[in-house]
Amino acid sequence: MTAASTHGLDLLIFAAHPDDAEIGMGGTIVKHVLAGRKVGIIDLTFAEMSSNGDVDTRQREAEAASRELGLTVRENLGLPDRRLALVPEQLDPMVSAIRRHRPRLVFAPYHVDRHPDHIACSRMAEEAVFNAKLRRYMPHEPAWTVDQLMFYFINDVHAPGVIVDITDVQERKMAALRAYRSQFEPFGAQADWVETPLTRGYLDNVAARDKLFGQPQRMAFAEGFIAKGPVRFDLF
Repeated sequence: MTAASTHGLDLLIFAAHPDDAEIGMGGTIVKHVLAGRKVGIIDLTFAEMSSNGDVDTRQREAEAASRELGLTVRENLGLPDRRLALVPEQLDPMVSAIRRHRPRLVFAPYHVDRHPDHIACSRMAEEAVFNAKLRRYMPHEPAWTVDQLMFYFINDVHAPGVIVDITDVQERKMAALRAYRSQFEPFGAQADWVETPLTRGYLDNVAARDKLFGQPQRMAFAEGFIAKGPVRFDLF
C-alpha cells in the first residue's frame, strides 16, 4: 500500500561504500540529473575497512563526487563495513530512507560480485524495498511502494537486461570517479598506501566495460542493469 500520493526522488541508489554507485551508474545519474530529475545516493558504510585512505578523506571525496554528479541528496547510514547483514537494526534504516525519500526507482548492486559487501547490499536493498510497502511494518512511518528495483554492476561483467547510453556524459562519470583519488592511485604517505585491485588501472577497466556495453547498440559508452521484474519504459 502506498501511503503518499507523490514521489520525492526519481532515483534512489543504495551503495555499500562511497564510490560504488559512481562505478556502476555514474553516467546514468548525471544523465537523469541533466534531464531535471532528482537523484540521491544512500551509502551504507563509511568504508572504514578500506585498505587505502581513511573515513574523513573518503567523505571529502564523496562530497566532491556528489557535486560532480549533481545529486539532490547523499546520506550515509553508518552501518559496519564488512559486517553488513540481513538484520532489523540494519534493514530498518534503509526502509526509513525509502519512505522518507519516496523514490520511483531504487537501484542496488547486482548480487553476483567479488565483494561480499556488494552482495549483502543487494540482498538488503531487495528486503528493504519489500518491507517499505508494508503498512504494518514500522507503522509509525507511512508506507511507500517503489515502482521498480534495478541492479547495477560494480566489479564484474554480466549480460544486462537494460542499457543506458551515457556517451555524452561519460567524462562527467569519470570525473566523479577521479574524485576518489585515495582509492585509485597512490595517495598520502607511501608507508600508508598499499596496492589493491583498485590501484591497478581499475578506472580504465570501468571505461572498457562501458564501451563493451555500448558496442552492440553502436553507442560509444553505456551502462548496464538488470531489473527485478518487468521494466516500464516510461519510468527510465
